[in-house]
Amino acid sequence: MKSKNKVVVVTGAGAGMGRQVSLELLKRGAKVVAIDIKKEGLDETEKLSSSFTANIASFVTDISKQSEVAALPEKVISKFGQVDGLINVAGIIHKFKGVAELSYEDFQRIFGVNFYGTVHMVKEFLPLLVKRPEAQILNVSSMGGYVPVPGQTVYGASKAAIKLFTEGLRSELKGTKVGVALLFPGAVNTNISINSGALTAAEAEKMAAAAPKNMKTTDQVVAGKLIVDAFEKNSFHAFVGSDAKMMDRLSRISPERAANLIQKKMASLIK
Repeated sequence: MKSKNKVVVVTGAGAGMGRQVSLELLKRGAKVVAIDIKKEGLDETEKLSSSFTANIASFVTDISKQSEVAALPEKVISKFGQVDGLINVAGIIHKFKGVAELSYEDFQRIFGVNFYGTVHMVKEFLPLLVKRPEAQILNVSSMGGYVPVPGQTVYGASKAAIKLFTEGLRSELKGTKVGVALLFPGAVNTNISINSGALTAAEAEKMAAAAPKNMKTTDQVVAGKLIVDAFEKNSFHAFVGSDAKMMDRLSRISPERAANLIQKKMASLIK
């Protein structure tokens, strides 16, 4: 489904990849409904999209709360009269700690945003999407959803849940006019650790200095374009970054080797 003249809802639109996805959609002629929990982030996204003022609307929403998400479809219809697409980018990480050091509240918060936030958006918008001549959903998982990252085990589990949820949804909607795409980013240069409250700015800088020197990251503008490409192509699996592609292949050929490789690179980052 081409984005031009379509109305697309984007979560996590107040920063990082979600913001870049929103800007890319606007450039391709779409109308964008930007969703984020932080008003200041949405305000900045709207400021950056000033050339497309009539084609963007933003709504502050905590996607982990079903009641807030349930109010969105009516707002979208009131603003643009229709909804054709949904791109679930919003996601958070937790502090770089082992499972034993994380609280149950940490578990609930990560799954509340990453998994249930995606589920809430799909559940509330799917009844509208199935009525359109064509429609598209894209959910963002993570490289951490198929290879374990020490210190981000719960985050990885939430992203693995998104993977299977999305694949199952695609199978269920096979033969309908609703496409379902799945995307796996590798390392992207966003401020997810700070925006998630997992690290302070000083801690993030220290961790970046401690990270392996050969760890490559993808620019978030490039990531935004690749996500919209995957959305338009209805990709079964799409990847952002050579690291995500390489680890996907290795994890299927030799999952233990893949896990050990990430462990050696990342274990030192656990607090």
